Amino acid sequence: MTTSAPTANPLMSLRGLTKRYGDAVVFGDVDMDVCAGEFIAVVGESGVGKSTLLNCMAGLDTWDAGTITHRTADLGRMDDKARAIWRRSHVGFVFQAFHVLPHLDVAQNLALPLMLLNQNDPARVQAMLQAVGLEGKSARLPQELSGGQLQRVAIARALVHKPPLLLADEPTGNLDSETAARIMDLLVAQTRENGAALVLVTHSEQAAARANRVLRLTASGMQLHTP
Repeated sequence: MTTSAPTANPLMSLRGLTKRYGDAVVFGDVDMDVCAGEFIAVVGESGVGKSTLLNCMAGLDTWDAGTITHRTADLGRMDDKARAIWRRSHVGFVFQAFHVLPHLDVAQNLALPLMLLNQNDPARVQAMLQAVGLEGKSARLPQELSGGQLQRVAIARALVHKPPLLLADEPTGNLDSETAARIMDLLVAQTRENGAALVLVTHSEQAAARANRVLRLTASGMQLHTP
């Protein structure tokens, strides 16, 4: 199913993308372009493949047919190591399960993407801590934080290296409404400032309403809307 018209110079393109679990089709024949500076919200009921689609776009999951390209790089032709190197430079991912490292403190977790790129920048780490409301908590370990605070650590870590593609899976799901609004402001501001693309899986109507386009997944297919 075609979900967007082809774009001249997209940041990422999905063509004929299909994912199956056994005989069950999770999604099929998906064509979609993601452009720099664009915010796409992915919505739909639980179990229709929203997170799976995001994982495929990050090269974290495999697919059964079709292609995903970033600029001219074909993710399907990369092995696991090449995808990991690609992800390190080009993708910021906010996981539902946080995936913070328990033996590292908050500041060390945030600094990890920069360290892997040999771009250590303590000032940038502190700026991101302040942006998500975690100033003063840089030396705390993950087990000393609440679920909402861990979510904010995950968001700051995804943004700290200014990736051109930000993929976020329910980034405000563990946050109160006031903090969720603040985090959405940050995500939108950071992507615009850096000219990045944001693809956001969400159940929040408020978050989806801010998107340039909304991709709605259903059991029978996919539809793309412009609010």
